[in-house]
Amino acid sequence: MNSKVLLYGDFPKLKLVKKGKVREIYDLGEYFLFVVTDRLSAFDVIMNQGIPYKGTVLNKISEFWFNYTKDIIPNHVVSTNINDYPEVCKEYAELLDGRSMLVKKASVIPIECIVRGYISGSGWNDYKKTGMISGITLPKGLVESEKLPEPIFTPSTKAEIGDHDENISGDMAKEIVGEEIFNKIKDATLKIYKKASEYALTKGIIIADTKMEFGIYNGEVIIVDELLTPDSSRFWPEETYQKGRAQDSFDKQYLRDYLLSINFNKQPPAPDLPEEVIKVTSQKYLEAVKLLTGKPL
Repeated sequence: MNSKVLLYGDFPKLKLVKKGKVREIYDLGEYFLFVVTDRLSAFDVIMNQGIPYKGTVLNKISEFWFNYTKDIIPNHVVSTNINDYPEVCKEYAELLDGRSMLVKKASVIPIECIVRGYISGSGWNDYKKTGMISGITLPKGLVESEKLPEPIFTPSTKAEIGDHDENISGDMAKEIVGEEIFNKIKDATLKIYKKASEYALTKGIIIADTKMEFGIYNGEVIIVDELLTPDSSRFWPEETYQKGRAQDSFDKQYLRDYLLSINFNKQPPAPDLPEEVIKVTSQKYLEAVKLLTGKPL
């Protein structure tokens, strides 16, 4: 396993088409190449240092879930085997191995599809103010991290790097993408969450909430980007779960908590991270992939 930290791709012969907070997308002609770096963003600010193994963990977990949920909806994965990649990728094989996937060129549907099974994060903040999340009225008296009676679909806008996504109502989402597509992606999001969260519980992990993205490929709605990773979801250890407080987690919440403890103002530039914070964050990602897939990296 390659422990070299990749902060930014160095693939001069590949055509970069988009650089996200963590992923870089290259145009290989018929397909895109998704490369998952070891960058980490917290509060929409990209940290200066990378987290060892993070990109490989995210790639492996996405690959696992795409396979696990392909009976619900098709996905964009063509291959994660570098031997299947076009010739132009071969000289970068060592860097790409384990942290990349060849994917279909889908046209992305411009909303974030969020499903919440528990009340936490921005949803908890909205509920405290209004008793609602994304226009959905919830029962009175819920406490932080409490399991909701039923998972709810709470879409948000897709923000550019440095901006924050904003929770929107289902009606607003329908206006953006149209009713037919809205119904398809809502249905798929809820079904994927149900199947995945039930599986994760058998591994001692609560998936509190998650964010998905969809696209159109050959006229068909498919799921794209990443799926049910510690970056797009809140993963909590079941054994320490207790409603009424914030939870331990397998994701970057540990790093967020560190940033809050030093009164980080949630604006660039990011502070340098202590070695211990980098090490513990890396361990949490590695633990997540081992628990979920049964295979350590």
